Amino acid sequence: MAEPAVRPEGISGGIVIKDDWPGYGLDLFSYPAHYAGDLDCVFIPHGMIMDRTERLARNIMDDLGDHDIVVLCVLKGGYQFCVDLVDRIKALSRNSNRTIPMRVHFIRLKSYLNDKSTEDLHILGAEDLSFLAGKNVLIVEAIVGTGKTMETLLKYVEAFRPKLIKVAGLLVKRVPHNAACLPDYVGFEIPDRFVVGYALDYNEYFRDLTHICVISKRGKTKYKI
Repeated sequence: MAEPAVRPEGISGGIVIKDDWPGYGLDLFSYPAHYAGDLDCVFIPHGMIMDRTERLARNIMDDLGDHDIVVLCVLKGGYQFCVDLVDRIKALSRNSNRTIPMRVHFIRLKSYLNDKSTEDLHILGAEDLSFLAGKNVLIVEAIVGTGKTMETLLKYVEAFRPKLIKVAGLLVKRVPHNAACLPDYVGFEIPDRFVVGYALDYNEYFRDLTHICVISKRGKTKYKI
C-alpha cells in the first residue's frame, strides 16, 4: 500500500504534502477540455481545499472573534481563497455567540514572469492604506514561496500602524529561507512545484480551474510569454 500523500505537521503548521507526492490522475476529475495536455496532475482537489479552508476559518474565529478586522486580499491569485475564507467566517459568525465584523480591501501584487519570481515587486491599490491605522488586519494570500514578497508587503502595511497583523496563506512552498516569514494560518505546505488553478495562474491562464494542479512542460511552453 502506498504511503499517504500528507503528513499532519511541518514547519508551517499546515497539512504537509510530501516531496514525492505524484498527485491524482487527471482522469479522476473534471477540468476544462481546453487544458488537455497542459497539466501533469491534480495536486490538491477542490473538496480538500474547501475542508481545509473551513478549518482555517474556525482558527481565525478562535483567535480574532469579537474583534473588527480589515481583510486585505492579495490579488489576483488570492481572490478565490479570500472569497471562500470570508464566506466561511461569515457562516461561523451567523451560528455562534462570537462574531467578526469585517471589511474587505483589495491590493494586487505582481512579481512573476512565466514561472520565475522576479526582484521587481509591484503593489497596486495600496497607495493609501491610512485607514488601517489602529485596525486588526488579516492579509489573505494564495501562496508564499521564499517569503520575500510577503516580507515586503508586511513592511509596507506596518508603516500604516495597524493594531495587529495576521496572515492567512493557502499554500506555503518548502523552499530555502522561507521559515522566517510564514503565515499565521496555513492551508497546505507543498513541495517547490509550480502549481496553477483555484485562481493561481501561469501568465493569466488556469485561473478557471477549480482544483490546484501541476502545470506540464507543454503547458509552460504553450502559454509562455
